[in-house]
Amino acid sequence: MTTIATLLWGWLLGAFVIGFCMGWIAVVYRGPSVPRVWIQRLSVLAMIIIGIAAAKLVPGRFGYWLDLGLALLGFYLVGCAIGSWLRDIVVTRQQARFR
Repeated sequence: MTTIATLLWGWLLGAFVIGFCMGWIAVVYRGPSVPRVWIQRLSVLAMIIIGIAAAKLVPGRFGYWLDLGLALLGFYLVGCAIGSWLRDIVVTRQQARFR
């Protein structure tokens, strides 16, 4: 994983920036939530994939792609979370100012 971070830091930074922008521009929709069963299934699937990557069960090029994909997805999701959190702070302050 350190090899990925050292050699591909630009791609990781790009994934973070794209995630940040998407988190910033995304409109929060307060509709019906995802059913708990689907959340549990997706969580189990994510843990299995992360476990496979951590145990290095996939060798060679495909293992590298798996590690890279997980790293890019992680940076993207962190960027999304930070972007939407900062937008929430900005929108909340603006609404409080105009009341």
